[in-house]
Amino acid sequence: MTAPGPKADLLRYLQEARDALLWKLDGLSEYDIRRPLTPTGTNLLGLVKHAAGVELGYFGDTFGRPFFAENPPPWWYTQDADPNADMWATPDESREDIAGLYRKAWEHADGTIGALPLDATGQVPWWPEERREATLHHLLVRVIADTSRHAGHADIVRELIDGAVGLTPGKDSMPPGDRAMWDAHRHRLEEAARAADRTV
Repeated sequence: MTAPGPKADLLRYLQEARDALLWKLDGLSEYDIRRPLTPTGTNLLGLVKHAAGVELGYFGDTFGRPFFAENPPPWWYTQDADPNADMWATPDESREDIAGLYRKAWEHADGTIGALPLDATGQVPWWPEERREATLHHLLVRVIADTSRHAGHADIVRELIDGAVGLTPGKDSMPPGDRAMWDAHRHRLEEAARAADRTV
């Protein structure tokens, strides 16, 4: 979609968040894209897997366009799966499979978004019955927020792994500086934090 308008604007921001999230896998080992780096297990490949499931649900099942209509869904997409099943990858789930599914989810979602007006309504099957109805506009905003939030998680996780930062390839959105500058900046912040909290 290149034509100006609200739908094109929303789709552009969604695609930027998608690209940012997927880019965080580039150049890392299988271990690094899977390893949990927070107490709750946040990991890069799990974030991508989760984002794929979100798009397949909100832009597929909700609008009567189930992605898995002709094939059984993967184990982690079913109602009886572990609540965190979409947030990590088993050793048998390859990077290529999960990233590929995410790209297919984009295509499926973009088909729904392109075919329907923003005020089209769908039924979100996993929401309480009394509030299942939602517009495409509402769900687009919701998914953009969710994907952007997880892209932010991925920014931090990637920086913890190898120090790499940035929004997208060629657009890091960071002020210029070398490692020494950032070390000095971090030291300054640590000193300010200690000065503000006299108990440390």
